[in-house]
Amino acid sequence: MKKLFIILIALLPVTVLAQNDVTTFLGIPIDGFKPAMRQKLIGKGFTPQKAGTNEYFEGEFNGQDVHIYISTNNNKVCRLMICDANTTDEANIKVRFNKLVSQFENNKRYIHLGDQSLSDDVDISYEMSVNNKNFDAIFYQNPDPEKTDSTYIQNKLREELLQKYTQEQLDNPTEEMQEDITSAILKIGFERLSMKPVWFRITRFYNEYYITMYYDNEYNRANGEDL
Repeated sequence: MKKLFIILIALLPVTVLAQNDVTTFLGIPIDGFKPAMRQKLIGKGFTPQKAGTNEYFEGEFNGQDVHIYISTNNNKVCRLMICDANTTDEANIKVRFNKLVSQFENNKRYIHLGDQSLSDDVDISYEMSVNNKNFDAIFYQNPDPEKTDSTYIQNKLREELLQKYTQEQLDNPTEEMQEDITSAILKIGFERLSMKPVWFRITRFYNEYYITMYYDNEYNRANGEDL
Protein backbone atom coordinates (compact mmCIF):
# COMPACT_ATOMS: atom_id res chain seq x y z
CA MET A 1 0.00 0.00 0.00
CA LYS A 2 2.96 2.29 0.59
CA LYS A 3 3.93 2.01 -3.08
CA LEU A 4 0.35 2.74 -4.08
CA PHE A 5 0.29 5.86 -1.94
CA ILE A 6 3.46 7.11 -3.65
CA ILE A 7 1.77 6.64 -7.03
CA LEU A 8 -1.29 8.42 -5.65
CA ILE A 9 0.69 11.52 -4.72
CA ALA A 10 2.52 11.60 -8.05
CA LEU A 11 -0.62 10.97 -10.03
CA LEU A 12 -2.94 13.66 -8.83
CA PRO A 13 -2.44 16.47 -6.29
CA VAL A 14 -5.80 16.03 -4.60
CA THR A 15 -6.18 17.08 -0.98
CA VAL A 16 -8.80 15.23 1.03
CA LEU A 17 -10.47 16.79 3.99
CA ALA A 18 -9.86 15.78 7.53
CA GLN A 19 -13.05 15.77 9.56
CA ASN A 20 -12.04 18.93 11.45
CA ASP A 21 -11.77 20.80 8.14
CA VAL A 22 -15.28 22.24 8.09
CA THR A 23 -17.09 25.06 6.32
CA THR A 24 -16.16 28.52 7.57
CA PHE A 25 -17.94 31.88 7.55
CA LEU A 26 -15.67 34.94 7.82
CA GLY A 27 -13.05 32.55 9.17
CA ILE A 28 -15.42 31.14 11.81
CA PRO A 29 -15.80 27.32 11.66
CA ILE A 30 -19.44 26.22 11.38
CA ASP A 31 -19.01 23.95 14.38
CA GLY A 32 -19.09 23.82 18.17
CA PHE A 33 -21.90 24.94 20.44
CA LYS A 34 -24.31 27.83 19.91
CA PRO A 35 -23.09 30.10 22.77
CA ALA A 36 -19.57 30.10 21.33
CA MET A 37 -20.91 30.82 17.83
CA ARG A 38 -22.97 33.73 19.21
CA GLN A 39 -19.84 35.28 20.72
CA LYS A 40 -17.85 34.82 17.52
CA LEU A 41 -20.57 36.54 15.45
CA ILE A 42 -20.72 39.38 17.95
CA GLY A 43 -16.94 39.61 17.70
CA LYS A 44 -17.33 40.10 13.93
CA GLY A 45 -19.65 43.07 14.54
CA PHE A 46 -23.06 41.41 14.26
CA THR A 47 -25.71 42.51 16.76
CA PRO A 48 -28.12 40.02 18.38
CA GLN A 49 -31.83 40.74 17.92
CA LYS A 50 -35.08 39.03 18.87
CA ALA A 51 -38.18 38.31 16.77
CA GLY A 52 -40.55 36.60 19.18
CA THR A 53 -38.66 33.58 20.48
CA ASN A 54 -36.26 33.55 17.51
CA GLU A 55 -32.84 35.13 17.77
CA TYR A 56 -30.94 36.50 14.80
CA PHE A 57 -27.96 38.78 14.23
CA GLU A 58 -27.96 42.03 12.28
CA GLY A 59 -24.98 43.29 10.36
CA GLU A 60 -23.33 43.74 6.99
CA PHE A 61 -21.94 40.96 4.85
CA ASN A 62 -20.54 41.21 1.32
CA GLY A 63 -21.91 44.74 0.96
CA GLN A 64 -25.46 43.84 2.04
CA ASP A 65 -27.43 44.36 5.24
CA VAL A 66 -28.22 40.85 6.47
CA HIS A 67 -29.86 38.82 9.20
CA ILE A 68 -27.98 35.70 10.37
CA TYR A 69 -29.63 32.68 11.99
CA ILE A 70 -27.83 29.82 13.75
CA SER A 71 -29.07 26.24 13.25
CA THR A 72 -28.02 23.32 15.45
CA ASN A 73 -28.33 19.54 15.52
CA ASN A 74 -27.73 17.71 18.81
CA ASN A 75 -26.63 21.08 20.20
CA LYS A 76 -23.82 21.36 17.61
CA VAL A 77 -23.86 24.19 15.08
CA CYS A 78 -24.58 22.77 11.62
CA ARG A 79 -25.63 25.83 9.60
CA LEU A 80 -25.56 29.60 9.38
CA MET A 81 -28.41 31.05 7.34
CA ILE A 82 -27.73 34.55 6.03
CA CYS A 83 -30.74 36.44 4.67
CA ASP A 84 -30.82 39.81 2.93
CA ALA A 85 -32.44 42.29 5.30
CA ASN A 86 -34.10 44.11 2.39
CA THR A 87 -36.23 42.81 -0.49
CA THR A 88 -36.09 43.88 -4.13
CA ASP A 89 -37.93 43.35 -7.42
CA GLU A 90 -37.54 40.54 -9.93
CA ALA A 91 -35.14 42.36 -12.26
CA ASN A 92 -32.78 43.33 -9.45
CA ILE A 93 -32.83 39.93 -7.75
CA LYS A 94 -31.69 38.33 -11.00
CA VAL A 95 -28.80 40.81 -11.18
CA ARG A 96 -27.94 40.12 -7.52
CA PHE A 97 -28.09 36.34 -8.03
CA ASN A 98 -25.82 36.46 -11.09
CA LYS A 99 -23.37 38.80 -9.35
CA LEU A 100 -23.08 36.34 -6.44
CA VAL A 101 -22.51 33.45 -8.87
CA SER A 102 -19.71 35.43 -10.52
CA GLN A 103 -18.15 36.32 -7.16
CA PHE A 104 -18.07 32.69 -6.05
CA GLU A 105 -16.78 31.47 -9.42
CA ASN A 106 -13.89 33.94 -9.24
CA ASN A 107 -13.04 33.13 -5.62
CA LYS A 108 -10.21 30.58 -5.50
CA ARG A 109 -11.46 29.26 -2.16
CA TYR A 110 -14.43 27.65 -3.91
CA ILE A 111 -15.06 24.88 -6.43
CA HIS A 112 -18.11 24.80 -8.69
CA LEU A 113 -19.45 22.27 -11.15
CA GLY A 114 -20.60 24.53 -13.98
CA ASP A 115 -22.28 27.82 -14.88
CA GLN A 116 -25.20 28.49 -12.53
CA SER A 117 -26.11 32.01 -13.62
CA LEU A 118 -29.63 32.91 -14.78
CA SER A 119 -30.31 33.81 -18.40
CA ASP A 120 -32.11 37.04 -19.30
CA ASP A 121 -35.22 35.22 -20.49
CA VAL A 122 -35.89 33.35 -17.21
CA ASP A 123 -39.27 34.38 -15.74
CA ILE A 124 -38.55 34.00 -12.03
CA SER A 125 -42.03 34.94 -10.86
CA TYR A 126 -43.77 32.47 -13.20
CA GLU A 127 -41.39 29.61 -12.50
CA MET A 128 -41.64 30.00 -8.73
CA SER A 129 -45.41 30.48 -8.54
CA VAL A 130 -46.56 28.05 -11.25
CA ASN A 131 -43.84 25.40 -11.39
CA ASN A 132 -42.64 25.68 -7.77
CA LYS A 133 -39.09 26.02 -9.07
CA ASN A 134 -36.22 26.96 -6.79
CA PHE A 135 -33.35 29.06 -8.08
CA ASP A 136 -30.24 27.82 -6.29
CA ALA A 137 -26.48 27.92 -6.81
CA ILE A 138 -24.11 25.66 -4.89
CA PHE A 139 -20.37 25.87 -4.31
CA TYR A 140 -17.88 23.93 -2.20
CA GLN A 141 -15.12 25.37 -0.05
CA ASN A 142 -11.67 24.03 -0.93
CA PRO A 143 -9.84 21.80 1.57
CA ASP A 144 -7.50 23.39 4.06
CA PRO A 145 -4.07 22.00 3.06
CA GLU A 146 -2.95 22.13 6.68
CA LYS A 147 -5.72 19.68 7.62
CA THR A 148 -5.11 17.00 4.99
CA ASP A 149 -5.61 13.54 6.49
CA SER A 150 -3.20 11.19 4.70
CA THR A 151 -4.30 8.22 6.83
CA TYR A 152 -7.88 8.72 5.69
CA ILE A 153 -6.74 8.89 2.06
CA GLN A 154 -4.84 5.62 2.29
CA ASN A 155 -7.59 3.72 4.11
CA LYS A 156 -10.40 4.98 1.91
CA LEU A 157 -8.40 4.41 -1.27
CA ARG A 158 -7.58 0.86 -0.22
CA GLU A 159 -11.26 0.21 0.55
CA GLU A 160 -12.30 1.44 -2.90
CA LEU A 161 -9.65 -0.47 -4.84
CA LEU A 162 -10.07 -3.76 -2.97
CA GLN A 163 -13.44 -4.03 -4.68
CA LYS A 164 -11.55 -4.70 -7.91
CA TYR A 165 -7.99 -5.74 -7.00
CA THR A 166 -6.37 -8.14 -4.55
CA GLN A 167 -4.13 -6.96 -1.74
CA GLU A 168 -1.15 -8.45 -3.58
CA GLN A 169 -1.97 -6.34 -6.65
CA LEU A 170 -2.30 -3.21 -4.53
CA ASP A 171 1.08 -3.88 -2.96
CA ASN A 172 2.61 -4.01 -6.45
CA PRO A 173 0.54 -1.58 -8.58
CA THR A 174 1.10 -1.38 -12.33
CA GLU A 175 0.69 1.46 -14.80
CA GLU A 176 -2.50 -0.23 -16.05
CA MET A 177 -4.07 0.41 -12.62
CA GLN A 178 -3.50 4.15 -12.74
CA GLU A 179 -6.86 5.01 -14.32
CA ASP A 180 -8.72 3.16 -11.57
CA ILE A 181 -6.54 4.80 -8.92
CA THR A 182 -7.29 8.25 -10.38
CA SER A 183 -11.04 7.55 -10.42
CA ALA A 184 -10.92 6.40 -6.80
CA ILE A 185 -9.05 9.54 -5.76
CA LEU A 186 -11.60 11.78 -7.47
CA LYS A 187 -14.47 9.93 -5.83
CA ILE A 188 -12.92 10.18 -2.37
CA GLY A 189 -12.04 13.83 -2.89
CA PHE A 190 -15.55 14.83 -3.89
CA GLU A 191 -17.19 12.86 -1.07
CA ARG A 192 -15.17 14.86 1.45
CA LEU A 193 -15.48 18.12 -0.47
CA SER A 194 -19.27 17.77 -0.49
CA MET A 195 -19.26 18.11 3.31
CA LYS A 196 -18.38 21.83 2.92
CA PRO A 197 -21.20 23.32 0.79
CA VAL A 198 -22.06 27.00 0.58
CA TRP A 199 -25.18 27.70 -1.41
CA PHE A 200 -27.78 30.38 -1.95
CA ARG A 201 -31.36 30.67 -3.12
CA ILE A 202 -33.81 33.30 -4.33
CA THR A 203 -36.53 33.60 -1.69
CA ARG A 204 -39.92 35.13 -2.48
CA PHE A 205 -41.88 37.31 -0.07
CA TYR A 206 -45.19 38.28 -1.67
CA ASN A 207 -44.08 40.04 -4.89
CA GLU A 208 -40.60 40.91 -3.63
CA TYR A 209 -37.43 38.81 -3.46
CA TYR A 210 -34.26 38.41 -1.43
CA ILE A 211 -31.24 36.09 -1.28
CA THR A 212 -30.83 33.45 1.42
CA MET A 213 -27.35 31.96 1.82
CA TYR A 214 -26.45 28.78 3.67
CA TYR A 215 -23.06 27.88 5.12
CA ASP A 216 -23.42 24.19 6.03
CA ASN A 217 -21.33 21.75 8.02
CA GLU A 218 -22.61 18.40 6.76
CA TYR A 219 -20.68 16.54 9.45
CA ASN A 220 -23.06 18.01 12.04
CA ARG A 221 -26.29 17.60 10.04
CA ALA A 222 -28.86 15.02 11.06
CA ASN A 223 -28.37 11.68 9.28
CA GLY A 224 -31.09 9.68 10.98
CA GLU A 225 -28.90 8.71 13.91
CA ASP A 226 -31.63 9.76 16.38
CA LEU A 227 -34.43 7.76 14.76
